[in-house]
Amino acid sequence: HHPLVDQLDDLTITEIENKIVELQRKYFQSNNPQVQTQISLILDIYKEEGRARRAKEFLQQQNNNNESGEEGLDDLINVS
Repeated sequence: HHPLVDQLDDLTITEIENKIVELQRKYFQSNNPQVQTQISLILDIYKEEGRARRAKEFLQQQNNNNESGEEGLDDLINVS
């Protein structure tokens, strides 16, 4: 955890993505290597949270598809 990062549980995935864009902009605006290092550390935290949430959503979607009897595109493509 980084002392400048609050709880990410309260943020939506859109808010996390917006924060990543904002931090990337600030990273490239800064000429101070120490500030860039701190921003980079915080960026990694937000990016990891975004990846984890997208993976969780993907797994939930897959489970919902399997429970509803949908098999995906496997039966739609017939290669003979």
